[in-house]
Amino acid sequence: MGAAALSSGFADPAVDAARAFRAALNAMARPGRIERVAGPTPPGPLSPAAAALVLTLCDGETPLHLAGRHDTAETRDWIRFHTGAPLVPAEAAVFALGSWDALVPVERFAVGTPEYPDRSATLIVELDGLEPRGTPLTGPGIRERAALPLPDPAAFRANAALYPLGRDVFLTADHHLAAVPRSTRIHGEEG
Repeated sequence: MGAAALSSGFADPAVDAARAFRAALNAMARPGRIERVAGPTPPGPLSPAAAALVLTLCDGETPLHLAGRHDTAETRDWIRFHTGAPLVPAEAAVFALGSWDALVPVERFAVGTPEYPDRSATLIVELDGLEPRGTPLTGPGIRERAALPLPDPAAFRANAALYPLGRDVFLTADHHLAAVPRSTRIHGEEG
């Protein structure tokens, strides 16, 4: 295990984790709203926002899947040291982290069951940037309309059609995060 794995966690774990958890809850409750987090300085392609979500939402009993360029020895060591989360194949994941291209096909991630819709995966999708524009969103938690740069609006529409089943999604870039819960309605691209 390298030195990078042993450092770069939250500076003040209790306070920083509480703030990151609050930002994640706010983002999930208000789809399209972009939250800023003071996340740690994680190793290589992991953004501070994605790292803050992993540190806050994962522990030794939370199966996590790393996809594509996020699946590196340095990132695996960092996650193991800071959370103890078991790293698993996509089909067994409670959380999955990577770029959209690395996470597809998303159908391999759990959507829950009619009896237990909460037994679904949550995707943490790393983007190059996150701005309140792009694909229009409506639904619970959105006053009128919101917009986010969804990497594949058709896939998000298909996911929403599964409701109450489906996957919840966090979008992250740098120190920012937003959420698209499965209950969010996805509209055509902004004109």
